[in-house]
Parts: sequence; C-alpha cells; structure tokens
Amino acid sequence: MKFLDAKGLACPMPIVRTKKAMDTLESGQVLEVQATDKGALADLTAWSAAVGHTLLEHKEEADVLTFYIKKA
Repeated sequence: MKFLDAKGLACPMPIVRTKKAMDTLESGQVLEVQATDKGALADLTAWSAAVGHTLLEHKEEADVLTFYIKKA
C-alpha cells in the first residue's frame, strides 16, 4: 500500500496529488490518502467513480479524512 499525505492542501490539490500517486500504482494496489480539506470527501468519491477506481473506505478522525482507494 502506498501513502499520500495531502493534509493542509486546498482543492484541487488533493485530487491532483492523488491522480499522480495512482498513476504510479499497479492495478489492484491500494493508495491511502490523508487530507484535511473537507471538500476532499465529495471530490475523491466522485473522482474515484469517474475514473473507475474503487473507494474501499473513508473515515474521519481528528479533522483528518483518510481514504483507501483501489486502482482499477
């Protein structure tokens, strides 16, 4: 699993960084993304669906959103 720290970044940077990180993964691998931008929840959910990746899980702890995205 690869990890991406997108905390402190404002829209659209969490998506931009996530796309770049996903491009380095093989199909089936999982990327963990941590972000603090509240818009990342809707953005990453919609982006994952639009490009065919699977959002396995998302959670929020202490104002940090954590996403697990499986590459298509």
